Amino acid sequence: MKKSIPATNDLCPQTMFLYGTYKEDGSPNFGLFCWFSYYWDSELGVMACIGGEKLTKERIRATKVFSANLVTEELLPLADYWGNKNGHDSDKMDIAADVEKGSVLDVPVLLKSPWVYELEVAKSIPTGDGEVLLCKIKNVLVDEVLCDAAMTDEDKIKAIKPAQTVGGTYFAWDGNAMGKWGEPMEKVKSTNYSL
Repeated sequence: MKKSIPATNDLCPQTMFLYGTYKEDGSPNFGLFCWFSYYWDSELGVMACIGGEKLTKERIRATKVFSANLVTEELLPLADYWGNKNGHDSDKMDIAADVEKGSVLDVPVLLKSPWVYELEVAKSIPTGDGEVLLCKIKNVLVDEVLCDAAMTDEDKIKAIKPAQTVGGTYFAWDGNAMGKWGEPMEKVKSTNYSL
């Protein structure tokens, strides 16, 4: 038997990405997002939706480029911190993380993320307080180990361990809960955190 329920994202598993932009002063900014998927228009593209107004959205509008850095179980505390901290807060990016410039676009890239897209906005579709961005994939940066032809897709997923979110909770790839939104970032706030 099936039952009709109200439309919500309570059970809508999402892989997460940290969107990287440069602030006006040239320093990196990362925001956590999960409304991310793919589309086809003669080539593979990325669609990303950003609701509300935030610094990451402002910078994407200004530059038309950003990076999308896959969030792994290891990156989750940092991702949760950056996702819960306002981009306009002057201390948001005070957490040490290894960042380099993209290989093709002028975007910040997290070295610890095993799969990173360098994206250029091709079209923006306003949706009330949100915006859907249709993006061209200008480059894909992956950890070298993932280029091993002998690795199966299962091996790759087990190696990178992407984190997911459902209904305000984070989950490991194996389905085990990793905390509610706002909980993993407590590790980042501790004085001995390092990534």
